[in-house]
Amino acid sequence: MFSLVAHRNRLEDVSMSSSMTKWLAISMAALLCWGNAASAHAQQAPLSAQDSDPRVMGWMQGFPPPADKIITQPDANYFSFPKLRWSVCHLREFLPTEEISRGIGAPVPLSHVPDDARTRMAREIDALSFMPLKGNKPMTWEQSLYANYTDGVLILHKGQVVYERYFGCLKEDGKHAIMSMTKSITGLLAQILVSEGKLDDRLLVRDMIPEIGNSAFATATVRQVMDMTTGVKYSEDYSDPNADIWLYSRAASPLPKPEGYQGPDGYWAYLQQVQPEGKHGDAFHYKTINSDMLGWIISRVTGKAVTELASERLWRPMGAEQDAYQTVDGKGVPFAGGGITAGLRDLGRLGQLMLNGGEINGKRLFPADVIKRIQAGGDQSKFSGFPTIPNGSYTSQWWVFHNTHGAYAARGVHGQTIYVDPTAQMVLVRLASFPQAQNGFIDPTSLPAYQAVAEHLMKSAQASRSAR
Repeated sequence: MFSLVAHRNRLEDVSMSSSMTKWLAISMAALLCWGNAASAHAQQAPLSAQDSDPRVMGWMQGFPPPADKIITQPDANYFSFPKLRWSVCHLREFLPTEEISRGIGAPVPLSHVPDDARTRMAREIDALSFMPLKGNKPMTWEQSLYANYTDGVLILHKGQVVYERYFGCLKEDGKHAIMSMTKSITGLLAQILVSEGKLDDRLLVRDMIPEIGNSAFATATVRQVMDMTTGVKYSEDYSDPNADIWLYSRAASPLPKPEGYQGPDGYWAYLQQVQPEGKHGDAFHYKTINSDMLGWIISRVTGKAVTELASERLWRPMGAEQDAYQTVDGKGVPFAGGGITAGLRDLGRLGQLMLNGGEINGKRLFPADVIKRIQAGGDQSKFSGFPTIPNGSYTSQWWVFHNTHGAYAARGVHGQTIYVDPTAQMVLVRLASFPQAQNGFIDPTSLPAYQAVAEHLMKSAQASRSAR
């Protein structure tokens, strides 16, 4: 299962064991948090985007593929680079999943600018030049796509597709793991319930989930869970075999527990034994267990799994063209912190829904207040430790930049993003398989690139108006 926008500065290698139990713990931990095996490997000299393209590498090609080109269980390193670049499009072949159904109706096509205009705009965007953060040499947009190991990118301007490209394992009818962008979908569902008056974010978790018992989550408010300002103990020190991440990964394992195992079984069982660390409400701490706690709260309030609710409130009414799917634990609980795989265009639809304040295809799916609350951001004084987002905040599981364009985003490790720029009326979706998990490595050549595209689209629109 996958997570997360991991902005930690320290990542340590994990020794692989031949036992299935150890394999699964490592795999789950990699997906839950950092893609740790991928990051550790990538600290050596990684292959370029072109050389690590799955088609060039020959992964899983042939009937059967050559033995050294097979990526499957029980290999412990299917999420290591460069295998990562194939695996991100094939998650269901490794882990059990549950569907986020688009329903049986016809999809609502995305609107495109005319072909000749789109060709011209794509050429202009590819040639755009920008300066990477703290860089001394300009880079073009097209160069940044390869530098960031892009698998797919979609740009909408004023509701119309102006740019769309696919690389590596991803095709237009394919799907890609979105890692911790899953959190933002979980957070969006929660904020919809809050804005509709179906969820009181002032309540304590124990008021919603009595089974939480004496867990540290019990005395946190729903809002503190939504904004990740809880004071809960959750260590991700991979050098410590007793760190919480290992306990969490073993609990989340969809395979039968080994003989003698006495720990928690499943995400929710783990949440019931979380210990306190710090004080609720004091500071933002990016910890995936908050997202799974929020998923439990959502399910309790609605009587539906987060997959069913995402289908009902988002995928079906927004006219999605593909089902999505979400990994589950051994009890069938969806991984609310990072388990979704989805199509590029459907993520564009989701971004456009956000930009439009809850409307799409002439229909209102949820109150405009939902987006107003998210776009306003969280408490910036509680946000620190993310040097590439110096003025940022986090609220309802969305990252808010507080820049001059009022941009905000869903973000996931290895370069996943839905970037919404209200000022430029732009939605940009980028799916990637960058060798290192942390977005701190990819932001310097991503964030200024997004800004450059936004400014270009605004100037082009102004020029077009002036020419009339």
